[in-house]
Amino acid sequence: MLLVIDIGNTNIKFGLFKKDDLVMLARVSSDRTKTADEFAGEIYSVFNVYGFTKKDVDGCIISSVVPSVLRTVKEAVGTTMGITPLVVGPGIKTGLNIKIDNPASTGADLVTGCVAALSLYGAPSVVVSLGTATTIIVLDRSGAMVGGAIAPGVGISMNALSDKCALLPSSSFEAPKSVIGRSTDECIRSGVVLGSACMLDGMIDRINEELGEECTVIATGGIAQDIVPSCRHKIILRDDLMLQGLKIIYDKNSQ
Repeated sequence: MLLVIDIGNTNIKFGLFKKDDLVMLARVSSDRTKTADEFAGEIYSVFNVYGFTKKDVDGCIISSVVPSVLRTVKEAVGTTMGITPLVVGPGIKTGLNIKIDNPASTGADLVTGCVAALSLYGAPSVVVSLGTATTIIVLDRSGAMVGGAIAPGVGISMNALSDKCALLPSSSFEAPKSVIGRSTDECIRSGVVLGSACMLDGMIDRINEELGEECTVIATGGIAQDIVPSCRHKIILRDDLMLQGLKIIYDKNSQ
């Protein structure tokens, strides 16, 4: 089986593929202070919880946006699984045509998400990731990554509001019943949750106008399930998008 690991700024997703089926999906914190031994213990624990052992794993691929955590997780995989992971980065085969100014600077998470979106849904498409940052990446009709947009994540916006405004508390990501809030909490949730949904809708409108055609929109990330239901555009939710992309990339490089 194939172990796929997506290291984000907040969480690490672990997935296990048996042929083409995702048979395990787990998350742990991507704490930069953890040692390789601590990550090894977490990997071992996750496998025990789901009833798998290291003998079940014959390959591994990692995508990361946190270099320091990547190093420790690679070491942890070597310790627990006895294998050297493939890492998404420059020089690896992805099959993705990247048409931006500096293709080598493209984040591994963006590449992985686009590879999955292109394979699963075709092009033109828009890949939205709602995590620590909000990223919007565009694939044109030919399937090429042509660029996108990056904004502060919904959580960062919420935290900045409560940190910088003494009288405003932090709130949940639950959408309010009305856009016109009747309390401080409702006003905050309206501005943050519905405001983020409106931003996505507006960006999708502008992208479609710029490309001259309607795009399929796919969303992933830890906060996607809180924001996407409030959007007016049809947006496909795929929590496993990055893991699917890692599986595709691994297959391209192991043939």
